[in-house]
Amino acid sequence: MSNLRGALESISLTDVAQLLHVNRKTGMLQVSSGKISGVLYFSSGEVIHAETLSARGEVAAFEILEWTSGHFEFLSTQVQVPATIRRTVPDLLMDSARLHDSRKRLHSIFPRLTAVPWPTLPAPQLLDGLKLFAEERRILPFFDGYRDFQDVMSASGQHDVAVLQSAAILKDAGRLEVLEPDAHVAVVPMKTGLFKKGGHLQLPKAMEGWWTVLGPYRHGIQNLRVIWPHGPAVERVEFVSGLADKQVAIPRELMQAWGLAEGSHVKVRPAP
Repeated sequence: MSNLRGALESISLTDVAQLLHVNRKTGMLQVSSGKISGVLYFSSGEVIHAETLSARGEVAAFEILEWTSGHFEFLSTQVQVPATIRRTVPDLLMDSARLHDSRKRLHSIFPRLTAVPWPTLPAPQLLDGLKLFAEERRILPFFDGYRDFQDVMSASGQHDVAVLQSAAILKDAGRLEVLEPDAHVAVVPMKTGLFKKGGHLQLPKAMEGWWTVLGPYRHGIQNLRVIWPHGPAVERVEFVSGLADKQVAIPRELMQAWGLAEGSHVKVRPAP
C-alpha cells in the first residue's frame, strides 16, 4: 500500500527518512532521480538495507540520500532483505551530511574524475610521516599513473569520497600530481596489411613525445587505452612518422568489431 509520495524538490529525503523513523514505519522507500533509481528498506523505522543499480548497503543509502530532484514513494509492506545497515537513522543521516560536505570540498580540489592521479614518490617513502586510515592505504596501490579516478573507484570498490580523500592527503603533502593524459583523436584505417591477433594501433610520433615527458610514461609506452562508444579496450601501440596529428590508425577488422567508422573520434591514453 502506498501512503506517502512526493517530489524531492518539495521535501528532502532526509525529512522523509526522519518522518518514517519517528513513526516506526516498515516498508520500501522507492526513489527515482532522472534515469537513476534506488530503494531504502525500513523496518520499524530503521533503514536496514539500500540498493541502487551500482551499490548495496550503506554506500547505496548515502548515494540515494544525496539526490535532490526526482520523486519518492513509500510502500508499506513486509521487507525480507539482508540487514546490511546496522546504524540508527540519525547516525546514517549525520554521516550522509558529512559525506556531502566532504564530497563538495574534494570535488572542488579534483573537479574532473577523468584525471589520473600519480604519486611522485615510491613506497615506502610515499607514506613516510603521513597519517592514513587502513581504507586509504588500500586505495593507494591503485594510483598507478594509468587509472583515472573513476577507474580507481571501480577497481578498489571504494566510493568517490574515499578515493579523493586519499588523493588529497598525498596532494597536500606534495606527493601527488594529477595528470590529464587523454587525447581525442580521429580514427583512420591502418594502411599496412590486415588485422591479425596480436596486432597493434598506430599514433603519430609527436604524441609519444608529448606523453613521455609525464612521470609515469617516461620509460616508454607500449600499450594504448582506447575509450570507444561501447567501452574501453587496451591494444599495443606503435608511434610512426607520416601519420597526421590527432589521428589513430586502427586495423579495419578492429574498426568493424568496435563499430567505428573512418573519421569517428575516440579518446586514448597510455595503458600499462
